[in-house]
Amino acid sequence: MFDIHYHLIFGVDDGPKTIEGSLGLAEASIAEGVTHIVATPHSSYRYPYQAELNRERLDALNQCLNGRLTLGLGCDFHLSFDNLAELETNPKKFTINGTNYLLVEFPDLFNPATYAEVFFRMLSMGITPIVTHPERNQTLLQSPNPIIDWVHSGCLMQVTASSLTGRFGSRSEMLSRLLLKGNYVHVIASDAHDLDSRRPSMSRAFGVLKRDFGVETAQRLCVDNPKSIFLGESLPKQPEAFGPLYERTPTKKKSFLARLLGS
Repeated sequence: MFDIHYHLIFGVDDGPKTIEGSLGLAEASIAEGVTHIVATPHSSYRYPYQAELNRERLDALNQCLNGRLTLGLGCDFHLSFDNLAELETNPKKFTINGTNYLLVEFPDLFNPATYAEVFFRMLSMGITPIVTHPERNQTLLQSPNPIIDWVHSGCLMQVTASSLTGRFGSRSEMLSRLLLKGNYVHVIASDAHDLDSRRPSMSRAFGVLKRDFGVETAQRLCVDNPKSIFLGESLPKQPEAFGPLYERTPTKKKSFLARLLGS
């Protein structure tokens, strides 16, 4: 499997703090059948993207792993004004392996209408945005239908592996399944940070996909598509995305007593 969203580099963001932590994560991924990882440090106000340091530490990990895992470099690119300004002057700094694919992350609360122009500008530059974990975003959990227009405009969607197993709650799992049923998902990736609360979990996700959506879907989302992205190639022909999503994702109805008490 190819895992293209992964906080593997130590000491640069909220991923591992030490090289030992990074190597422990790498070993866990090797054990579950991952052969290629894109290390994707954050680029945000809290965690500035340090390109040279990221490359140096990735090289150190490569030396320790002795070719047992193929590592690439990308970025978990937060959609901020400063980042977008720098992207226009130096796009290859942030893209996956210097290709035209870029992982992009929304703030939790945002106005989806304002990003149509942002994506149009990226696509006009030849950059293909890959929206990370839309199923975990609070705004899109409330109203996911903007995803339909983004996909039809040329954006890709990446769902988190452990969202499929309920790690991020029933609503994220439900939205993941809605997106999968409509063919709005292009990649499954771990977004791994550590061995405790944010493990890789790619093999479990592959099993869920195989069981509930078929082996072809599991292969496409965990191997074929992320492989093409890793190599900077065009994606294989995708099944047609279709159908509306819920205007608002359903939530569990409160009992009369709970509503009466305002809880």
